[in-house]
Amino acid sequence: MKQSRLMSLVEAIANVAVGYGVTVVTQILILPVFGLHTTLAQNLKMGAVFTLVSIARSFTLRRLFEAIRVSKTQ
Repeated sequence: MKQSRLMSLVEAIANVAVGYGVTVVTQILILPVFGLHTTLAQNLKMGAVFTLVSIARSFTLRRLFEAIRVSKTQ
């Protein structure tokens, strides 16, 4: 079954949205261990940047693997 580009994007966004909360909580817990003290607002902004990068990465990889799958079936 072929996955559409839209559904690839929806899957990537859903996956990363769940990861966003994990990222923010992890930053809050881990950054102070390394002597980096940030506000909640800063953690949310950094999490947003990482989220956008993750969406682009997930979507690109999904499309790459779909292209490989389609080329092998032709």
